Amino acid sequence: MNRKASSKALPAMNRRQWLVRNSAALAGALGVGALANLTLGTRRAWAGDYKALVCVFLYGGNDGLNMVVPNDATRYGQYAAVRRGLALPQASLLPMSGINYGLHPALAGLAPAWASGDLAPVFNVGTLARPLTKSQFRALPESSPDKPANLFSHSDQQIEWETGSTSPLTRSGWGGRASAALGTVNPVISVAGSTRFGLTESVSPLVLPDTPGDVFGAYVLTPEAQQYAPFVARKDALNALYASGQDNDLAEAYATAQRNAFAVSERLGGLVAVEPGGAGAVAAIDAAFASLVGSDGEFTTGLAGQMYQIAKLIVANATVGGNKQMFFASLDGFDTHGNQVAGGAPTTGNHANLLRELGDALGAFYTAMHTLGLGPDVTAFTQSDFGRTFVPNNSLGTDHAWGNTQLVVGGAVNGGASYGTFPQLVLGGPDDVGVDNWELQGRWIPTTAVSQYAATLLGWFGASDAQIDTALPGLAAFGSNRRLAFL
Repeated sequence: MNRKASSKALPAMNRRQWLVRNSAALAGALGVGALANLTLGTRRAWAGDYKALVCVFLYGGNDGLNMVVPNDATRYGQYAAVRRGLALPQASLLPMSGINYGLHPALAGLAPAWASGDLAPVFNVGTLARPLTKSQFRALPESSPDKPANLFSHSDQQIEWETGSTSPLTRSGWGGRASAALGTVNPVISVAGSTRFGLTESVSPLVLPDTPGDVFGAYVLTPEAQQYAPFVARKDALNALYASGQDNDLAEAYATAQRNAFAVSERLGGLVAVEPGGAGAVAAIDAAFASLVGSDGEFTTGLAGQMYQIAKLIVANATVGGNKQMFFASLDGFDTHGNQVAGGAPTTGNHANLLRELGDALGAFYTAMHTLGLGPDVTAFTQSDFGRTFVPNNSLGTDHAWGNTQLVVGGAVNGGASYGTFPQLVLGGPDDVGVDNWELQGRWIPTTAVSQYAATLLGWFGASDAQIDTALPGLAAFGSNRRLAFL
């Protein structure tokens, strides 16, 4: 999502210094949050109880069945027989010592995290209103509130994952509700646009540029721009416009949003613009991401740039403010209906390329946090629309399914183990929603709900049971089985 604007009118300026957007778009992106106490400073410090949660959403529905693969003889045999041309060769799997699973070879960037006990897979997670057996699921009418709405739909399931609800009509996200319940200084901070995950009933996520070197837009004046009279005049006019009293409540709310947006852009502009090797860069972060920066100084992948942005913000939390911060990043392209592999080689192709981008960026981020001594204080985790069918389609791809594997990475993770319940790899078996021949595809019924997964993360983050219940009202349906043990 590289939205840089042209700088042809100012040839003497660095093209990365100008991302010209109108002021209304700026306010909409930054939202109306508790932003006034963000301060810009130069020192790097963090509180003794500092913690950060980093969500990496894999849009399109990641094929978790090829991300973490059973490695014992019986289940690998079942896997290989059904996955056919998509099956990863057993010898290609990255060993996960201590458990009978292997990582996709494209995730080599995460191998150090596994070796250090800081990585865990969580199996068969999905949208659930309550625990469901196959017979219970089959007996439910489509309109039942106990059945997640619009299963297998990208847009609906993305919303349900981001909101921790089984209704796509839910407005606020579980990250946003948790931020509000905890009273964090900042709303959820996104480097991947404005998403439902960080939304509350009244506050939008704080959206920052996804690329190091970008700035907020026409309002932020660099030293070079301050010499250009039209830019100075425009900034002064905007200040005067939104400082004046408004005639009605809606107009005043809009003016307040603009003032907050301008304040944030002034205070954080210098931080988000820091590039690898530039003034203000952190050596440990630069070193961790060095292999992901090309000879032109640009990041080789979009997710690498996003994770670099988040790493800077965590290290500079004295500037960002607050001892509890939640971040959102994303990677798109996982809707692999066709050509999931290339040339019949399952270790290459579209899915392998996506997992390599994920593993390299998340691995670099993990290394940076570990080097800086922040490893135990920062936990990153994946989410995705849904899993993919166990049975491949005729286009060497996979179709929409339900339960899926997620990854959790960080120094506080109880690694060296797996969590959740891996599905029985039996078409038409107790974990497959299908009964008739045409629907025996391996769409696994989740055994862990999004709300249980999220509650585990929020409990580590410092949320009380009451705050977790506020953030995840659907959790009550799971009784005392509220959390897993991966943190």
